[in-house]
Formats: sequence, C-alpha cells, structure tokens
Amino acid sequence: MTTAETSALVEALARQIGGSEPSAVIETHISWILLTGTFAYKIKKPLNLGFLDFSSLDKRLHACREEVRLNRRLAPDYYIDVVPITGRPEAPSLEAGGEPIEYAVKMRQFPPDATLDQMDSRGGLDARRIASLAARIGRFHAEDCAIAGAETPWGTPEQVWEPIAQNFAQIAPLLDAESDRALLERLQAWTCAEHARLIPAVAARKAQGFIREAHGDLHLGNLAWVDDRPLVFDCLEFNPALRWIDIVSDTAFCYMDLVERGHPDWAWLFVNTWAETTGDYDGLALLRYYAVYRALVRAKVAGLRAHQITGAEQQAARQARTRQLQIAESLARPPSLRLDITHGLSGSGKTTVTHDLMQKPGAIRLRSDVERKRLAGMEALARSGAGIGQALYSGDATQRTYAHLAQHADQLLAAGWPVIVDATFTARWQRARMRDLAQARNVPFHILDFQVPVDILRTRIRSRAQSGNDASEANLAVLEHQLATEEPLANDERVDVIPVNALGDIPEPSHKEDGSKI
Repeated sequence: MTTAETSALVEALARQIGGSEPSAVIETHISWILLTGTFAYKIKKPLNLGFLDFSSLDKRLHACREEVRLNRRLAPDYYIDVVPITGRPEAPSLEAGGEPIEYAVKMRQFPPDATLDQMDSRGGLDARRIASLAARIGRFHAEDCAIAGAETPWGTPEQVWEPIAQNFAQIAPLLDAESDRALLERLQAWTCAEHARLIPAVAARKAQGFIREAHGDLHLGNLAWVDDRPLVFDCLEFNPALRWIDIVSDTAFCYMDLVERGHPDWAWLFVNTWAETTGDYDGLALLRYYAVYRALVRAKVAGLRAHQITGAEQQAARQARTRQLQIAESLARPPSLRLDITHGLSGSGKTTVTHDLMQKPGAIRLRSDVERKRLAGMEALARSGAGIGQALYSGDATQRTYAHLAQHADQLLAAGWPVIVDATFTARWQRARMRDLAQARNVPFHILDFQVPVDILRTRIRSRAQSGNDASEANLAVLEHQLATEEPLANDERVDVIPVNALGDIPEPSHKEDGSKI
C-alpha cells in the first residue's frame, strides 16, 4: 500500500469506528493512531526513512509485533495484540476475517493528557511522580531487559561513537548563525575528548552486561501517570541499534528532558532514585556524555524542522535549536564538586534532609542503609532480623559497608559528580576515611552534624518502625547502643562541621575573609 492508500484507510476506519462522529486520529511522522475512547489502534506508515523501514506489509507486521513484545515488558495491561485490517482501503474491516491488507497495534487507551509532558505544561507534575517513575524505570533496567551478548555489535566503543559522530555531521549544515556554529564546534571538541577518555569505560560496560534491550526513547512524552502510578510506553521498536544501548544512555534522555524543561532538581531526583534502585553508580561516569548526545539529537530535530517551515514557526524552531545547543553545553559542564557526610544517630532526620540536598543544590546520594543490604543481596525494604553486632551489622559488615561507600564516592567524584553520604558516621575512623578521600580529590568536605534530643529520636524511630517504608532497621535498642558507643566529633573535625538542628534547618557556613570556612 502507498501512503495515500493507507491515509484513506485510516480515514475510513475513523468514520467506521466513530459512527456519526469520526474517531479522533493522531498523526506522527511515522504512524497514525485512532482513538475510540476504550482502545487505540496504531497503524504504521509505509515509509523507508533509512533508520526505519516500514515499506512492505511484512515489515510493518514485524514492527507491530516488536512493538507489542517490547512494550508488554513495561505496560502489559495496555498493549493487547497485533490485529489485522482486511477489505479494501476505502472500505476496511478491523479485526475481521479475510486477507490482511494492513495491521494495527491494539492498545488500551489512556487519557492523552496523562502524559508527563502534558502534566508538566499544566503544572501538575511533582517530585513524588518523578521518584516513582525513576524507581519503575530502574527496576525495568535491572530486571526486565535482555543483556547483549559479547558476540553482538551493540555497545562497543565504535558502535556507540557512530551515531554521535553522524549527529554532528548532520547538525552542521543546519546552522546559519556564527554563534551556533562556534557552539557546535566546542561541543564536538568536548565530545571527541570525552569519547577518547571513556573508551575503557564504554568497553567495560559491554563486558559487565550493561548494554541491554532498553526503551530507547525515554522522554516525558512517552511517560504517563495513570491510575496513580507510572506508565511507560512507546518503546523504540523500529531500530535495534537505538534500543540495544547502555542503560545509562536510556536514563540520560529523561534526565536531559527534565533539565530542558527547567527542572534540574527533579533531574537530580530522577538520577538518584534510578541509581539507588539499580545500584549502578559506576554507570554515572557516562551520564554526562550521553545526556549531551541526547540534547544534540533534539537540536538536530529542531534544525531540520527550521528548514522545512517558514515565518514565525521557523524562527521558533531556530530558537529551539539554539537553546538545545546551549542546554547541551550546560550538561557538559560539571557542577561544583563537594563531599558531604552526615553525622547523627538513627532518627535524626539525615535521610530527609539529604533527600532535599541531593536536589538543591544537587548531588549523588549514597545511603548506608541501602548499600549495606545491597552488599548482602537484599532489597532495600527487606528486613534482615539481625541484631546488634550480628550478620549485616557485624563489625566486618560495617567495615565492608563503609569501604563500599568510600569506593563509590571516590568514583563519583572522579566522574565529576558532587556526593552526599548518608550514614551515622558515629566512629571517627569512618569520618576520617571520607575526609582523607576529599583531600585526595581536592574537593570541599563537610560534616552535616545532626543534633536532635534523644526523646525526639525515640519517637521518630517508633513511628518509622510502624510504617515499614524505610530501609533503616534501627530500633530503640540500636539507638541505645549508638548512644553508648558513639565517638563525638573531635576539635580537629569541627572545622568541617555544618550544624543541622532537629527541624532539618541547615545554616550557611561562615567564612573567613580569605574564603576558608570558620
């Protein structure tokens, strides 16, 4: 079938399904979607665009089947089946007998305004939804994605570089402003240098199994909030090379999208929740590299559109292209580095305060309660049943946990990410290890000192134990043990302290005239 014939088929189906009022139709550059109110039917256009090929009926059938297969991993209740369309283009029949002339993906319909980009435009998006979404995607990446074998072409340094290099070649002819061309040259130089630096890391990611059959198109338009839970849909089915990628590259798209939309705090929240869910802190060394690439792809799309239209729309597309280049450059720039650790007994509010600090001013947070369990092969909310000094909480396990936290903190700092470590740090050796690390990396070091009255600690611990929704297993016995064994901050440590009161208020540290902290 030709595009014109398929378009006629879609119009006929819309009239047939809608009765007196034709069914609503959404058209994209590669498909039509008919909305019935209960179901949605997606029909692919008979196109060959190079990066996708829907030019024959068999190829469209294969793409439809792939779309259902891939999306059932994330939205099994919404992707129902591939259904035939029979009859003639001007008089088609949906899900009837006869020789198929076309195929459609049948989906359960959800409200079109439930997508997160629409919610954001209405001011309805919030941190709770972002965190829930990040956890869902993290579980998907960790549990539901097939891993690319060593024999596959996906994820090698050469294969990763190919579309990135091609993207620069495609953007350059679209730029008509000297400032944009200069900006692209800076980004290309940065990307080339980053790629050369990251070749060993990219190769290691393939060897370690982090190249997986991911989503491929994780932006807010393909994410929704339905029935008070996240819905992830529209996996990229038409080009394996664009979905068999590093899971960090998949994550980078949504991270970049949030930054572009003016939500850097939620971008930090998204990355932190994803990393805590997957445990893939090592992969964040590549996040900036992939986020810049994702922003540059959007710059190319805006540039292409600017060459296809005229008038005010063209000017808007040119502005979007320039803005996307500027976003790419901002993403390439590392934030100010620091290493902050908490110091406080169980129930002092460390996790609550650091949850805010990891969003503003922003940092990657490491939690001892989560990482201790991860080392033991346990889920964050699982209960070990171990007592004081036993199993997970033995002296050896504590040594391993703090060594693990220090290793991750060191790798994150080396990758250009500020770090907050959320743990009690009641022993001097634990604090000294982190201070030594900060000195070795030549980054500012702070001890966030939580001083909370013991009666409030006891109340908080009782309440937390009843809710059961936190990784901490500390009970009143643990608190009493901490009170009896903690090593108070020494005078030589006070220079690094920022006090935090019981309400979680963090005063700005005072500074001497030379800029050093008092």
